[in-house]
Amino acid sequence: MFAVEVRDHIMIAHSLPRPVFGPAQAMHGATFVVDAAFFTRDLDDDGLAVDIGAATTVLGEVLKPLNYQNLDEVDVFEGRVTTTEVIAKHIFDRLASAVAEKKLGTGSQRICRIKVTLHESHAARGWYEADL
Repeated sequence: MFAVEVRDHIMIAHSLPRPVFGPAQAMHGATFVVDAAFFTRDLDDDGLAVDIGAATTVLGEVLKPLNYQNLDEVDVFEGRVTTTEVIAKHIFDRLASAVAEKKLGTGSQRICRIKVTLHESHAARGWYEADL
């Protein structure tokens, strides 16, 4: 399996209003480093799995509506607790849609799996990955 992974980041605010989250129940900020890996079983005639430039552009487009936002006020998260895992799945879904819409160029049809990792800090990360 081949993969191309690109990185960006988002700065968000949110609260996690459940007792299990302790002090994170209150409004707080977070900066997530976001990695998106696009997997293919083969390469194209140019030796590419996925065009890195296209992958970088698409990841930036997917993250833009979340950056500098209070996720408690973003419609797509209404009624949901915006854990790292929930945010990772949201980003995955948007990237999967971009792949289906062929926004990653001619390599889009070869992408068979995506992994989205959100790094909360140097010591903790969460992700969502699945086949397309």
